[in-house]
Amino acid sequence: MDRRLQNSLVGIGCVLLGYAIWVLSPGGGESYGWWSLLPAGLTLLVCFLTRNVILALFIGIFAGGLVSGQLNIVQAYLIPSLGTENYAQILLVYLWALGGLLGLWNRNGGARYFAEYVSVRFVRSRVSAKFFAWIMGLIFHQGGTISTVLTGTTVRPVSDREKVAHEELAYVVDSTASPIATIIPFNVWPTYVAGLITIDALAAIVPDEASAIGWFLKAIPYNFYAWIAVLMTLLFAFDKLPFLGKPMRAAVSRVATTGELDRPGAIPMASSELTEANLAPGYKPALIDFIGPIATLLGFCIIPWLLGGSPMVFEAFALALVVSMVLSVLRGMSITDAFDALLTGIKGVTVGAIILGLAVTLGTVSTSLNTSVFIIDSTAATLSVVPYILPSLMMLICMVISFSIGSSWGTYAVIFPIALPLAYALSPDPGFFTLTFGAILGGAVFGDQCSPISDTTILSSLACGSDLMEHVTTQLPLATSAAGIAACLYLVIAFFQV
Repeated sequence: MDRRLQNSLVGIGCVLLGYAIWVLSPGGGESYGWWSLLPAGLTLLVCFLTRNVILALFIGIFAGGLVSGQLNIVQAYLIPSLGTENYAQILLVYLWALGGLLGLWNRNGGARYFAEYVSVRFVRSRVSAKFFAWIMGLIFHQGGTISTVLTGTTVRPVSDREKVAHEELAYVVDSTASPIATIIPFNVWPTYVAGLITIDALAAIVPDEASAIGWFLKAIPYNFYAWIAVLMTLLFAFDKLPFLGKPMRAAVSRVATTGELDRPGAIPMASSELTEANLAPGYKPALIDFIGPIATLLGFCIIPWLLGGSPMVFEAFALALVVSMVLSVLRGMSITDAFDALLTGIKGVTVGAIILGLAVTLGTVSTSLNTSVFIIDSTAATLSVVPYILPSLMMLICMVISFSIGSSWGTYAVIFPIALPLAYALSPDPGFFTLTFGAILGGAVFGDQCSPISDTTILSSLACGSDLMEHVTTQLPLATSAAGIAACLYLVIAFFQV
């Protein structure tokens, strides 16, 4: 069939589908039922069919406008989402500051110098490069976005040198981000979750924030998905994981036979401005060019927490960028070259900024359609008959919600205040309560880790130089295997508790 005719038929089909959604959907109501799943579901379908994430997100947002009766999606969804403080922080800190820092490292050679320094002393093979990434994931355990950025930017020069496929590195980085943050509690996660469960419905067993944090700590051993995901990643690093899945096996085979870090035709999240060496004339790289900014990042994230405060994430990224620029100028780089590197770096993450902005907007769409509430209400009747399935069911619900909205914390905000009172009502056994707690922690992390519209998934691809959908499709079979094992464990243990 002629390509123009084919495109015309596809266009006509899309128009007819849009009209059908507009006519058949409830529009402007408070309860959208199954229609509330359409925007996220359509986005994910288009993502996997076309591998064009930006197109998929636009289609999902527009579908949300059709379902809700809000055809002016700019006014209804885009402006309220992109004009928020949350997105401004993402744009300024995780993208512009990160992009600027990557651009400076590319210009002063700091990251490559560090890679050579480490490779001589520690990393001498593909296996040791992946294990180094796993160790860095444990060290940078502050959570999702921070961990992926720090680990990815630290390890990528080393892994590129040792011919680790970008899909492999992105999997290790992503799987040691949010999962690690939920089992090494030296971060803000326990405090955040504690705020969600210190409610009247749980006053009998969670009277205050201190006891809520205590329940988080008790649930850590029951967070089976996180433990299994981290263990599988370690086995993967040592090439001892028996199951890789067809997509990941193909990536490993490709890099082994051809040395190509990306699949032919792949579109890496980081542009060539950030991946091709562009050392400033006459500049001599040194270890301080990399260690200085990284130490600043870690210092402002960890030291305040050790002193009883909160990690200063935004200040850390901004100051790391300033430190990198000042060090570069003091060590001989011209101010013009430094600012040029900064702007080049920001340019290099433009695609990431667009994708994250649209992902945030799709989250707003799902919230306005009460997607999470519908999923929970649809499963409530089953629980009265077979209460022992609650932990596994809550894990599955969290997986679906977080995969659909791309946020573990957003999922926690919806699920914890509903699921934990339900668990306590079904059984007052503290073991059953903590089992359900752990299932929610792990289930939400699965979706956050695997969803193509999650910030951690996007930033893992960006920091590791991977094509976003290649990262998603290679990681998904491995993460799903870990989730399946965890769900079976919850079902067996809960059966003997209730």
